[in-house]
Amino acid sequence: MTMRIAPGSVVSEQALSDMTGIGRTPIREAVQRLAREHLIVVLPKRGLLVSHMDTGKQLLLLETRREIERLICRGAARRATEAQRRDFARLAREFVVSASKKDDRAFMNADREFNDLCLAAARNEFAEGAMRSLHGLSRRFWYLHYQQSSELPEMARLHAAIAAAIAKSDVDGAGKALDALLDNIESYTRSTVL
Repeated sequence: MTMRIAPGSVVSEQALSDMTGIGRTPIREAVQRLAREHLIVVLPKRGLLVSHMDTGKQLLLLETRREIERLICRGAARRATEAQRRDFARLAREFVVSASKKDDRAFMNADREFNDLCLAAARNEFAEGAMRSLHGLSRRFWYLHYQQSSELPEMARLHAAIAAAIAKSDVDGAGKALDALLDNIESYTRSTVL
């Protein structure tokens, strides 16, 4: 996801083991998961291909993500506990601060916590399973392109709106705020082709 191994690279399980210091058995398990999540392609007897990034596929991913994530955000607004609502309110503030400081590291940390909190609060194991596989592909695209963009403040503001709606139990507002975020991400994705 962080481009430490560039898209299009071919690596071996042994190279990954050497790079990470992790044994081959856990590496094999990780490879199976990464293959299921479309982050690598197993090339029998030739190695592992780090998947190329394709804007067309990214747009299809966003189409799928929109429906699943809307279900998750609306479910979180409906089912979050009081403690989770306080965490969503705190995250909304953290997004605003990260935007004002243009602090991409704080934004990414808040985003990861926000995604996990949404999944926990929605309490829908099926949507969670589907969404977890999409997060990796989305993060990888964002990681590659975000440094070329000045979109961080807007992205943080849009995330803050979702977190604030969930904190207030605003089911419709959470869905609309999520749509605004994904409209922005889709527009941004299309702009990377130009």
